[in-house]
Amino acid sequence: MSRVCQITGKKVITGNNVSHSQRKTKRKFYPNLQTKKFYLPEEDKWISLKVSAAGLRTIDKKGISACVKEAKAKGFL
Repeated sequence: MSRVCQITGKKVITGNNVSHSQRKTKRKFYPNLQTKKFYLPEEDKWISLKVSAAGLRTIDKKGISACVKEAKAKGFL
């Protein structure tokens, strides 16, 4: 699972480079991913996740336990 956020499911999307003369060539837009370690107090262990910046904001808002639970339900973990 490379270049996929394990919390939000964000992944690489494709689009076009557009030059001044409006020529279009294919390119990729990559998600802003970081590898972070989080502590799960319920399981008393550390987990390492590949998370996007939006995923980090989600974790700050909902908490790591709720986010991991949702991600497992959606199949991202």
